[in-house]
Amino acid sequence: MIAKRLTAVLLPLLLLGCEPASQSEPVTAETKPVTAETVNTASADLHRLFEEYFEAWLVLNPTFATYIGDNRYNDRYVNNIGPAWREAARSLEQDSLDRVNAIDPASLQSQELLSYEIFKADREIALENFDFPSYLMPINQFYSAPNRFVQLGSGSGTQPFKTVEDYDNFLGRIDGFGSWMVQAEANMREGMNQDLTQPRILMERVVPQLESQLVSTVEESAFYRPISDMPDSFSEQDRARLTAAYSAAIETKLIPAYRSMRDFVRDEYIPAARDSHGINALAGGPQRYAYLVRRTTTTDLTAEEIHATGLAEVSRIQEEIQDVMNQVGFAGDLHEFFDFLNTDPQFYFTERQDLLDGYNALRDVIDPNAARLFKTIPKADYEIRLVEPFREKSASGGQYRGASPDGSRPGVFFANAYDLSARPKWAMESLFLHEAVPGHHFQGALTLELVDLPKFRQFGSYTAYGEGWGLYAESIGRELGAYTDPYQYFGKLNAELWRAIRLVVDTGFHYYGWTREEVLAYMYANSAVAEARAVSEAERFMAIPSQALAYKIGQLKIQELRDRAEMSMGENFDVREFHAQVLEAGELPLSVLDARINRWIEAGN
Repeated sequence: MIAKRLTAVLLPLLLLGCEPASQSEPVTAETKPVTAETVNTASADLHRLFEEYFEAWLVLNPTFATYIGDNRYNDRYVNNIGPAWREAARSLEQDSLDRVNAIDPASLQSQELLSYEIFKADREIALENFDFPSYLMPINQFYSAPNRFVQLGSGSGTQPFKTVEDYDNFLGRIDGFGSWMVQAEANMREGMNQDLTQPRILMERVVPQLESQLVSTVEESAFYRPISDMPDSFSEQDRARLTAAYSAAIETKLIPAYRSMRDFVRDEYIPAARDSHGINALAGGPQRYAYLVRRTTTTDLTAEEIHATGLAEVSRIQEEIQDVMNQVGFAGDLHEFFDFLNTDPQFYFTERQDLLDGYNALRDVIDPNAARLFKTIPKADYEIRLVEPFREKSASGGQYRGASPDGSRPGVFFANAYDLSARPKWAMESLFLHEAVPGHHFQGALTLELVDLPKFRQFGSYTAYGEGWGLYAESIGRELGAYTDPYQYFGKLNAELWRAIRLVVDTGFHYYGWTREEVLAYMYANSAVAEARAVSEAERFMAIPSQALAYKIGQLKIQELRDRAEMSMGENFDVREFHAQVLEAGELPLSVLDARINRWIEAGN
């Protein structure tokens, strides 16, 4: 069980329901009289700060503005790894922290006080990030600006291509991306000089990603797809102009930028890259990992505690898998069962379209049952698509991209069809529940509907909350009509096992110094993972330290809160209301979510 760990400031306020100090209390150094004037002033100052911060942050992050449907900066791509941007971002965070510290929290009401504490903690953790030179390692195979830019420019991402202005906007964005690529190479050279490089094996994966954009003709480029799909409503003059402009940009800017980066990575960076796999091998790496663990989990759990939790969860889940083996009458040990599930043709599709059709069939089962457990269903719709070919080899098994706040762009559940022999049917139900309904789509789309929240909360993200909810969503599949097939229930257990293994191997990589080969050996020994996925996931953990910890830590907390509420409230417990309490305040740090559920339990008893 994850202990409640709140800051010394936040804990007493939350236990008191976040109410300001009573005006009848004596004035001390800690308690000042609260008047209507001070309350109004503090509230106005706080909301002005929230609004001004978010607006300034969008200017610094224009592609995020596009992502949330704010199209004011669609022609911009910022050099967010350059010194000018980093200084501007640091100044924004420090100025905002100074301003929030100048506001007296005793003058704030409940939701405002909650927002105050979250905003302050966010600024503190953001400022701490500037202590680490991550900008010197700006590209890896999993989080890559060159890959994301292809998504933007191909028409399959969040960049709109509906009007002539939209098309012109992206031409402006191309110039900014070119500057980013030049800066990335300069930063990586400096990283080489400081022995701050990515693992060599990861950068070897980057080379074919970059090469995928080195086409023989502009018409073959993913960036040409918007021209091929140009709306019929455009005039002949605009069509001719845009076709010429895009062709020139692809030929003279984009292909050269990708070729230059490919050549540099292949010929200079990879030979200088490190052989080690964990971040702890770098100067300052242990401190960086401790910071990332705190930021990702929104707890003060240590790497040792998380590693031990992972080992215990692996053991527990494997016992449940043994029960499934007994249910299906499998004669053999755990590893033989894994081998059977990995190799028997009955568990695999042979056509990509069949995988997509299978997920759409799941939608017809799960969606109608959602009202059983949820009082509010998101207004935004979602689609199911296959991961684009240019990134499918390195992508995870499934991903969710959020809907736009105005509902004009639905959410998307991307299913990976690369190497169908590594995409078993028995994994489909748990993956759908995690990424689509009631997982990331429900959580993300409902958050966008919370228009009364400050925007930094409406669009904010806490990995442990979001991914914890996704894994929790897998756990309630039987309540939604899933897992009627014992092999599908095994899929759920295997997915949960996989998240428990992540606790072990992420800390193994980055705290205990495990090698890639040691991590792969642990995966093969303890799960039914096929080689393609094991390699992809292991290298993902190498690329983004601590992110893999969020899933299981968050799920354990949400399940703990549900168990606590059911035990305390008895007949008064309503699972639909519990889920509303979890989802309808937006994404929260786990410590804040814990306190919110405690208040709900107290009010219901």
